[in-house]
Amino acid sequence: MTVADQTMMAINDAVTVGRKGDSAEARQALAALWDSVGVTGDPLHRCTIAHYLADLHDHAADALTWDIRALDAADSLTDDRARQHDSSLSVRGFYPSLHLNLADNYRRLGAFDTAHAHLAAARKRLDALGDDAYGLGVIAGIDHVEKALAEGSTQRLATH
Repeated sequence: MTVADQTMMAINDAVTVGRKGDSAEARQALAALWDSVGVTGDPLHRCTIAHYLADLHDHAADALTWDIRALDAADSLTDDRARQHDSSLSVRGFYPSLHLNLADNYRRLGAFDTAHAHLAAARKRLDALGDDAYGLGVIAGIDHVEKALAEGSTQRLATH
């Protein structure tokens, strides 16, 4: 097993802890992984860690910090590196979800114009998603955030 595989397994383990309800422990584990990978480390690791850390923060400003880091890491990630982890992955397929998360954070912070811009960026890349549960979930998320924006809501969405 390679070091990269071990890191992705540790990320998955931390995410599982969070999904079982222990957000604090999951945040701590992912933060420790972030520290070990470093800000210039493997972009797949950085993108994945930051993406999941963002989901574990209740305040939009904290989530935004991690979502920006995830997007930044995706910008330096290659398809070859992503496919080393999973042969079906394409970096372009990461962007709809990353931009959706940014849109939701900006919406919750009241930066509606920026939220709209990120929703547009997410929609622009929807062709990179499959017609599967993940792709349909991202599309549903975009629709929910778009509806909340139309209502001028800054409340956290149960669906996102």
